[in-house]
Amino acid sequence: MAESNLLERLDGLVSRFEEVGTLITDPAVIADMKRFVKLNKEYHDLEKIVAARSEYIKMKDGIEEAKEILENEQDPEMKEIAKEELEICTTRIPVLEEEIKLLLVPADPQDDKNAIVEIRGGTGGDEAAIFAGDLYRMYVKYCEGKGWKVSVSDCSEGTNGGYKEIVFNVTGEGVYGILKYESGVHRVQRVPQTETQGRVHTSAATVAVLPEADEFDVEVKESDIRVDTFCSSGAGGQSVNTTYSAIRLVHIPTGITVQCQDQKSQLKNKAKALIELRSRIYNMEYQKYIDEIASKRKTMVSSGDRSAKIRTYNYPQGRVTDHRINLTLYNLSSIMDGEIQTIIDQLIVAENAERLKEAQL
Repeated sequence: MAESNLLERLDGLVSRFEEVGTLITDPAVIADMKRFVKLNKEYHDLEKIVAARSEYIKMKDGIEEAKEILENEQDPEMKEIAKEELEICTTRIPVLEEEIKLLLVPADPQDDKNAIVEIRGGTGGDEAAIFAGDLYRMYVKYCEGKGWKVSVSDCSEGTNGGYKEIVFNVTGEGVYGILKYESGVHRVQRVPQTETQGRVHTSAATVAVLPEADEFDVEVKESDIRVDTFCSSGAGGQSVNTTYSAIRLVHIPTGITVQCQDQKSQLKNKAKALIELRSRIYNMEYQKYIDEIASKRKTMVSSGDRSAKIRTYNYPQGRVTDHRINLTLYNLSSIMDGEIQTIIDQLIVAENAERLKEAQL
């Protein structure tokens, strides 16, 4: 993209930034919460672009000033300062241009949302459930490192440990935009705890990451929900198996069912279950967008495609391979301890390259 063309596009966005800045202070807009939330997000997105534009102009001006000093100034010290300034600005400009191009490409509108993560043991019986538990611990450690909060809403424990299925919410800044890359089938190759012959088995677990829907994203009528109460199961003290604190919600029009039993309070369980139900209804529509993206980009897998193998964890070799970008790392123990940022960073780089290619910037 030519420099003048880039600045022209940015100039147009500055006027929109100023317009949105005025709108979000308008009492009529503030009263319309759905519109206010949408405009507020647009304002913060445009704020990043406007800041990058200011720096870009500053760097271009810095180059011109440095060149002028080098041509006309006699003082060697001033010339040396100008030379350093010219080098800094010249190096920064191409990096800044790439950053601006990425900011101009529409991002997934859900990236800033919290996430609901579902891990299910797949093929492999008890070993698959144990591996699902290992993946859960990996994500918990990763989220703790990011300062995100993890809260389990429902789980079904495996016979020999781990989980047949576990659903948990992750809240924090930009959670879905990072964890979305974990959706797909995770395969493990190792000697199971139950194996007596020492043979390596292959098992799998499925991870589905959904953006958590805001109450403004989808309207769910109380009359469309059937509420069932039942006794909680698992660890939890005296209230477990004695009080009907666990909640199951059934959305009658779609048949979607969710349940929550991790809180001792029925009201708290219902509130958490409602968030998940709203998110799953919202994701029925959002799934069409993901399917379209998945057909174009190797970094994203349709969450409806439970056969899409994205990563293999090979214990005998201490190896982890991400099949979407052909990335192989030999630090399996660190990765299982939550150090997955390197993999996610590489996936983001690949995703950004594909986004730029699609936008032809």
